[in-house]
Amino acid sequence: MAKGTPATSALEKAGIAFKLHEYDYDPNAERIGMQAADALGVSPARLLKTLMAKAGGAVVCVLIASDREVSLKKLAAAAGAKDAAMLPAAEAERITGYHVGGISPLGQRKRARVFIDAPALAHPTIIFNGGRRGLQIEMAPQELVKLLGATAAEIAS
Repeated sequence: MAKGTPATSALEKAGIAFKLHEYDYDPNAERIGMQAADALGVSPARLLKTLMAKAGGAVVCVLIASDREVSLKKLAAAAGAKDAAMLPAAEAERITGYHVGGISPLGQRKRARVFIDAPALAHPTIIFNGGRRGLQIEMAPQELVKLLGATAAEIAS
């Protein structure tokens, strides 16, 4: 297994159980989250993509199943903002310290409020980016919500 990332370090520091999965990342995949789910042989409903957005003036992190799309209107409502928009890739990378395709909700350079699509909490474990392209973390969704202080909301379109 490759060396740790800020995301794995955050979990180790918090003493939370997790499992790592590695796969061959395809930078040309049309939908990176779906490619990761296929490569790992897991349901796209359990493999969450990490997206960075702005709700009002605040940067937020969004976790949603790789086969679903974020409703910016629902995200804005969940954040108590008038509007929401996805961050450009370069801005997301600068804020998080991670490369697109490897952005994790854990260990980001600047801590952002986290929203998780509520249906993801129904799974015994979820899988999300581990802070490097081709590295995924599997753990209980409730543990992730607790660690991040995440807000569960219906945010899919």
